[in-house]
Amino acid sequence: MIGSEKVWDRGVALTSRLQTFETEMLAEEENFAALARINRELIGKVEGLDSAQRAVLDMDSTEIPVYGEQENSAYSGHFESTCYHPLLLFSREGDCLAAKLRPGNVHSAGDWEELLLPEIERQQKQGKEVVFRADAAFAKPEIYEALEERGVKYTIRIPSDENLERDIAELLTRPEAKLQAGGVVQELSVPSGELEDGAACGGQSGVPLRRIVSAGGIHRDQPGNGQPGGGAVL
Repeated sequence: MIGSEKVWDRGVALTSRLQTFETEMLAEEENFAALARINRELIGKVEGLDSAQRAVLDMDSTEIPVYGEQENSAYSGHFESTCYHPLLLFSREGDCLAAKLRPGNVHSAGDWEELLLPEIERQQKQGKEVVFRADAAFAKPEIYEALEERGVKYTIRIPSDENLERDIAELLTRPEAKLQAGGVVQELSVPSGELEDGAACGGQSGVPLRRIVSAGGIHRDQPGNGQPGGGAVL
């Protein structure tokens, strides 16, 4: 309707026609799903050129502030704004594999399974090893369990607290160091192979043991002095 040869002489469809397309046709549930499939299929063509056997998935949420009464927007106490709070799933190349628009007042990890689990299944059907990375908002037992059931290795940051600091003290090269205002000051020496392979030892029922390490020893993309704001990596 918009790209028809009948309107080429005008160069663009009428405003009223564009509005109908956006508010009626695109608003249909099956068309939302079709748009998502188009995006994923295009990325799939690019992935076909790169036969890497490891797929790294990154999940995060973000803030989209609004300045009116847009439908389904909501006030977020975390962002201190009225906004949307979409959930995004990326490949390690930075391609957006899936996205979900959500109100501003939902938890950062809300609806994670709707985006993450189908992508894990898609990648594993292609015979790829899948690795998952996420921030502390995704430090939830149900996420750990879903990943472990599917044999997916993961690195998820978890917030720091006194119990955690006590439990990982023996892993630290300077266990006497304490959390300070500037961030985690402990450092941890871990062989590169150990970080690459994750927890190789088996726990009960063959489930890999979860290994917690200080974030200070492996965090590489932090500005300033390289010390993160506190926490650890699971």
